[in-house]
Amino acid sequence: MRILIAEDDPVSRRLLEVFLARWGHEVVTARDGNEAWELLQREDAPKLAILDWMMPGMDGVQVCRKTRERTSQPYVYILMLTAKDRKKDVVQGIEAGADEYMIKPFDAHELKAHLLAGKRILDLQEQLIQAREELRVQATHDLLTGLWNHASILDIVQVELERAQRQNTPLGLVMGDLDHFKSINDTYGHAAGDAVLREVARRMHSSVRPYDSVGRCGGEEFLVVVPACDPVDSRHQAERLRASVRGQPIALGEATLPVTMSLGVAATSEPKSTDPESLLRAADAALYLAKRNGRDRVESSTEADVHKVEAPAEPPAARR
Repeated sequence: MRILIAEDDPVSRRLLEVFLARWGHEVVTARDGNEAWELLQREDAPKLAILDWMMPGMDGVQVCRKTRERTSQPYVYILMLTAKDRKKDVVQGIEAGADEYMIKPFDAHELKAHLLAGKRILDLQEQLIQAREELRVQATHDLLTGLWNHASILDIVQVELERAQRQNTPLGLVMGDLDHFKSINDTYGHAAGDAVLREVARRMHSSVRPYDSVGRCGGEEFLVVVPACDPVDSRHQAERLRASVRGQPIALGEATLPVTMSLGVAATSEPKSTDPESLLRAADAALYLAKRNGRDRVESSTEADVHKVEAPAEPPAARR
């Protein structure tokens, strides 16, 4: 574990270094409070700090207080080290945000016990952060494919359109639907259908730019948000996606299955004059046109379609 020692007395600082190195820790040292504060602001800052109370520049209490004010940063476990032993001094250190308090001259066994307690706290924090991140991913991503889920991809459409309106840049949407997917489930089973969806998602994700967003809208339907793409560029992106899906048959056990996708494109070079619903309706209508015209193809809406199109009246089964 990386530990910061902030101590202006060279003898005490060296003694702490020796003990911590002996116990297998990586040591970072600071000779005053200002240097300690600078080290704690870095991205690779130690997660445990031993701060002397009395130091040049900022004292230990000030460093502790400023560290606690950064609520968005990873938690730093702070052990205050001082010759002060009055109860009100202890209270002052704890109120500033110190986790533990040791009186000089320190006892090595007591110090080791405090460090073990600090490590347990930091390990628990890491577990909580990891659990929170897993919950966030589950809430925003499709569990089968790992892509953005329906609600999240629609939020991204809203965010990217607002960005395009502020910057006056084009924005495109590509809506894709696998062809004859029902027959895959009927012939090979739903487990095979899930395998096809996962592989298609992987191919789509590997075919887009880092700042594009791919989401699963449900079933076998996908939505791709392509920022800074006018109608021509958006169609090129859709053709790339179509080629990536149909490029190689998908292996299902001993069988290989060719899979194709139909895609509809809606894009605008004048983002200030449109809204998310209009773009989505236009992409949906273009997708239906691709299905009607033979599947495994890309169809595009026009700029005018983005503002006037209504949702297709045909049932979803007409797209399969």
